[in-house]
Amino acid sequence: GTDAGWVGPVTGVIVALLTALVVFGGIRRIASVTQTLVPLMALAYLLLGLAVVAIHIDQLPVVFGEIFTQAWGFNEVVGATFGYIVLTGVRRGMFSNEAGLGSAPNAGASAAVTHPVKQGLVQSLGVYFDTFLVCSITAFIILVSVPDLAGASRGIALTQGALVSTLGEWSNIALSIIIFLLAFSSILGNYYYGQSNIEFITTRRGILPAYRVAVVLAVLLGSLASADLVWSFADGVMGVMALINLIAIALLSGIAFRLLRDYTRQRREGRDPVFTRDLLPGVTGIECWEDELTVTGPLDLITKKRQSQKHRDHLHGAQQ
Repeated sequence: GTDAGWVGPVTGVIVALLTALVVFGGIRRIASVTQTLVPLMALAYLLLGLAVVAIHIDQLPVVFGEIFTQAWGFNEVVGATFGYIVLTGVRRGMFSNEAGLGSAPNAGASAAVTHPVKQGLVQSLGVYFDTFLVCSITAFIILVSVPDLAGASRGIALTQGALVSTLGEWSNIALSIIIFLLAFSSILGNYYYGQSNIEFITTRRGILPAYRVAVVLAVLLGSLASADLVWSFADGVMGVMALINLIAIALLSGIAFRLLRDYTRQRREGRDPVFTRDLLPGVTGIECWEDELTVTGPLDLITKKRQSQKHRDHLHGAQQ
């Protein structure tokens, strides 16, 4: 029939079941396959967007003109519209790249680097990819394909309509697959963020299973709730996260600047920066970065030591 009201609940049940299989059943293959496909899906989405922009290349001057005139026009700047635009941009920007929320460091901290500033620079690059590339290409897909936004759809339906109008019905299926994989990988990623935090805070056995149940229920309820309710709830929670994290950033800013100065100094000396915790005397709570052996790669150094020992043993045997 024409009634598609069943799509949301059914999709929610499927995603909730897949999530439960991973978090309860330990079926890591689903997670690993998803993580492998996500970069490819992101690249595919960028290519779709570039194809749409290339087809409507003649619309780009008009689009750029509308962006600047409608964002920086007299009425927008003087009235409340400008403030609303900035507020919406900040909220959606935080949602896309998590800058300032304190969640992304959970993933960044698992990387093996020789200096924390290296990973910090990589993490900051992710902001440009998420927001500047992916979000901007979405905006251009819509603006070059939908001349009149006044009566257009909202949310994902707007992007789907813009793609279909240019590339045909197959692009709707492709976009649905891309969004599904990106959303599912985001669920798993944020689940592991929460799990690592819980394991750090407490060792009580009942907390982690309760958290897993809450995650699966949140996935299911999120698919049943209205989009406005989900966005409002997410904005509120992210606001609390940002407030707590910004306080932590302010308190830790001194250490961050000391690390940056150390990184810059080593770069100026022509070295590949290596950090060990003795470079921050007086700072407690550092659980790694013990020495160069553990920082720069123990396998390489141990192998060299073994080769050197074998060489010395060989020379000693020859002398005898």
